[in-house]
Amino acid sequence: MSICKLKVILFFWVCLAVPSILAKPVKYCDKKANYAVKVEGIEMHPDPVVPGKEAIFSISASSVGALPGGKVMIDVAYFGLHVHSETIDLCRETSCPVSAGDFVLSHKQTLPIFTPPGSYTLKMRMQDSNNHLLTCITFGFTIGFGTSVSES
Repeated sequence: MSICKLKVILFFWVCLAVPSILAKPVKYCDKKANYAVKVEGIEMHPDPVVPGKEAIFSISASSVGALPGGKVMIDVAYFGLHVHSETIDLCRETSCPVSAGDFVLSHKQTLPIFTPPGSYTLKMRMQDSNNHLLTCITFGFTIGFGTSVSES
């Protein structure tokens, strides 16, 4: 009976610990700012990102108030050099209006096959429909090597 209880406890511990291990740590752009949107974590699939294959970035966040709309601005740097920018309608990434409380932004991106492997940094800013800054975060991610012909 005690081995069964130990297995159950271990199972629940793994279920709680694995998501926090998989989530990428984020840093706020301004540590002293009191952003209206708080980001709890980022998950990427696959990790590392593979050029030529779809990558999904899921950003878990919470808002102090409802968001009728807005935009998400993304800037990517490769070893510190700016390589990509894009602005995306918030309502394309999540259901709008976003209710106060927890929500998830889910962004899909397929990188060109010739994207160099290495360490990248992504900066994400979110603004409401009146261009007020709701949050600003940065996080690092890795782009691996593309799949070989034998794996296709």
